[in-house]
Amino acid sequence: MSKIKEKREELNITQEQLAEKCGVSTRTIQRIEAGAEPKGHTLNALTKALGLEVSDLKESPSVMVHSDHTWLKIINFSSLPLTVLPPLNIVVPLIIMFAKKEVNRMNKQVVTLQIFWTIGAFILFMLASFMKNWFDLGNKFILITMIVLVLSNVFVILRNSFEIDKRGKLYVDLNFSII
Repeated sequence: MSKIKEKREELNITQEQLAEKCGVSTRTIQRIEAGAEPKGHTLNALTKALGLEVSDLKESPSVMVHSDHTWLKIINFSSLPLTVLPPLNIVVPLIIMFAKKEVNRMNKQVVTLQIFWTIGAFILFMLASFMKNWFDLGNKFILITMIVLVLSNVFVILRNSFEIDKRGKLYVDLNFSII
């Protein structure tokens, strides 16, 4: 239950009465009580009408409900067994994301990260192949390059999973998506 609704009920006034006191529509009060965040004039009018401070309406970190990141974790982990098959580490998370209708910013970032990793790994692998021939480094150099590339992706996937569990955000946060 929202703090605004609690205070309104404590004062024993209806949504219509609160809306009239604040100079906003009843629908606005309904939206706010359902979870929309009041801003500007509406926020000031509500605090004045209910005898509250703006800080009273802000959720404290200990009270905030952590959203369920189950699908984000599944989409992130779906890349893990496929790190050795780079195109599939993109396709499988995409299929899961669209099939479960979990198309949101963080899921898009997970897939975008896999796209960038795949492109980067391909470029680095090609450079390693050329360097092997130019500097006569031998076949072990290619094998070591492949292992380092796969391990780097495994590290990013696991680190993102840890951050999702601990803080509800991604460790590698690109702040953009190409999907």
